[in-house]
Formats: sequence, C-alpha cells, structure tokens
Amino acid sequence: MTTVADPSVSALFQPFAFGHQTLANRIVMAPMTRQQSPGAIPGANVAAYYRSRAAGGVGLIITEGTTINHPGANGYANVPAFHGAAALAGWQCVVDEVHAAGGRIIPQLWHVGPVRRPGMEPDPAVPGYGPMTIEDKGTVVVKAMTETDIADVVAAFAQAARDAERIGFDGVELHGAHAYLLDSFLWDGSNQRTDGYGGSIANRTRIALEVVRAVRAAVSSDFPIVFRFSQWKMSDYAAKIGNTPDELAQILVPLAEAGVDIFHASTRRFWVPAFENSPDTLAAWTRRLTGKPVIAVGSVGLDREMSSAVFTGTEKLIASATGIAAMVEKLEQGDFDLVAVGRALLAEPQWANKVQEGRQAEIHDFTRDALTSLVA
Repeated sequence: MTTVADPSVSALFQPFAFGHQTLANRIVMAPMTRQQSPGAIPGANVAAYYRSRAAGGVGLIITEGTTINHPGANGYANVPAFHGAAALAGWQCVVDEVHAAGGRIIPQLWHVGPVRRPGMEPDPAVPGYGPMTIEDKGTVVVKAMTETDIADVVAAFAQAARDAERIGFDGVELHGAHAYLLDSFLWDGSNQRTDGYGGSIANRTRIALEVVRAVRAAVSSDFPIVFRFSQWKMSDYAAKIGNTPDELAQILVPLAEAGVDIFHASTRRFWVPAFENSPDTLAAWTRRLTGKPVIAVGSVGLDREMSSAVFTGTEKLIASATGIAAMVEKLEQGDFDLVAVGRALLAEPQWANKVQEGRQAEIHDFTRDALTSLVA
C-alpha cells in the first residue's frame, strides 16, 4: 500500500546529524524503566521491544535506565545492568536488532543514588549512596559519599560508556535527573554538603562534570554524549535545580564545555514555561543558554501528564492520543531540535509511522496495562 506523508508534520521527519551517524528524523524514544530483565540481563523480549520501535519509525531510541558497575547503582527489581559479560551480551543483541531495523540506539547509564534503600536488589545489605547521610530509626539507609566513593562512581560511568561504544551503541545518555545520583548533588534540597561537592552551584555540579569529562575521555570524539536533567523531582514536582536562567546556566554551560553534545530537558509537560516572566520552555532556555541541541520531552502526544497515579493505580488512568500541532510549531520555531515520546510509544510501537502518514486517529491510547508488559 502506498502511503502519503502528512506535510503538517514534515519538521518532525527531517534528518539530524548525530555524531558520525545521521538520524532519520527528530523523534526519540524516551527512556522508560520496564523491569523486564530478570537477573539484570536484557533478553530476546527486550530486543524485540526496542526493534519494534525502530521499525515503527523512531529515529533514536534511548534505552530504559541501565545500571553502572557500582554496589549502590540499582534500586529496583528486574532492571537491566550495563556491566558483566551476560548483560553486555544481551545489550549487544538489542543493538543488533535495532540496527537491523534501521534505527539508532543509545543506553541511558544510571545510578539511582539516594533513592536506593537497604533490602533492594542485587545486594540487600547495600544502602543508598548520596550527598548526605539519611537515617531511618537510627539505621543509615543512605550513605554520604566519600571522595573515594565518588571516584569509583565516575570510573564506573566511564567504563560503561567505553563498553557502549565497544558493543556498537550510537552514543550514550547520562541520567542526571529526577533525584537520582547526579541530580541529588545538583539540587540544594538534597545536597547540604560543606566540602567541594556542596554549597555553591559550581560545587554541586562538580560530580556531574567529573562524570562527563571521564566519559568524554573514554569514548571517541564523535561519540555523542547526551545529558538528561530535570527541574522536578519524584518527591517534589515544583523543585528546581536552577531558580533563574542565570542559575541554570551555571549548571548547564560548564557541562556543555566538559563534553555534553545534547541536553535532554525532562519536564512533565513540554509546553510549560520554565521561569516566571518568560513564555519559554525549559528546552528553549537550555538551547539558548548552551548553544547545544536539545531534546524536549513531557506528555508528547497525550492529553494527560505523568503523575504518581500511573504507578500507584489510585485512579483509573487512560491517556488518549492527542494532536501534536503545538509541539511541531515549537520545533519549527527552534525551541528544540528533537522530541522524546514516552508513554505514547509504550502503547503504540507504530506511533512515528502513523504520525508521518496522517493516521493519528489510529494511534492506541495509553493505559496502565502498557506499563506491565513489553508491547512489541
């Protein structure tokens, strides 16, 4: 059957230079934790899941968070690791399947930081790691990281990036958002250290800079580094790592200078202004401040934003497919360069193709069921 491209969305389907590769379009699959990798090893079902999104027209896939080689990196059952022969062999299969379908893919390298608690996989005896000690009824549940701990984490990020390039990934994303490790240092709400990793914005940014520099040194100069950051935290939707554009610049500009190629500005609603007295979104501010390409994300293609109800099941949840004209307009006016689609792609692997072909009315709605299995 011959299909005709919808001219109203043509901006989404322009190629984009990505290191020594070219992405077929501006659509990115957002990283979404799936907990479908028993033993921390991504299996054939995971490979099929990602391949189907590449076949469905996604230009770049960012994998779910995958944990670096550090004792406190993991905080959830059945999430994949990015270390060890078996896990890396599993990821090699994922890469091969995505490339065979014509897609590009990068892993999201992850350390959950102070979100972890004793009792979690893979070693229940290991506490969380973060900027500050956290105790619960006299028991240390989060360990304040020493400089040795920090050096170990920096080295683990670098090794994971090196392995990503070795097994054929097209770049890496560093998870610096949502109250996980790097973000927990960036945010003054979770970092009241008094040493060189706390206090000023420059000090709070130091661990992220060390990770970026180590990763940049570990991979080829044209191997893209994406850095995902957020203002909001899972525990505080109103939180900000930068309360003004100037404060945000003090974080993002040094990261760009250290080697970040693309920023991934995570918001719950991509269209919401980032600061008072300006209509500009977080993605638009990031692009202006750094001069780097930016990925926008946040409820793209759905009529309901992400909330805790998605995970707790406290209310019946259906997010219906909705128009994307406003997002395309912001892309055309240069607010951002790429757009990450999350929940909509969980329910509809063919989302990109259907959008390009003007078949948006055929896109499946997102329901909570899409979180419990891998829809391929």
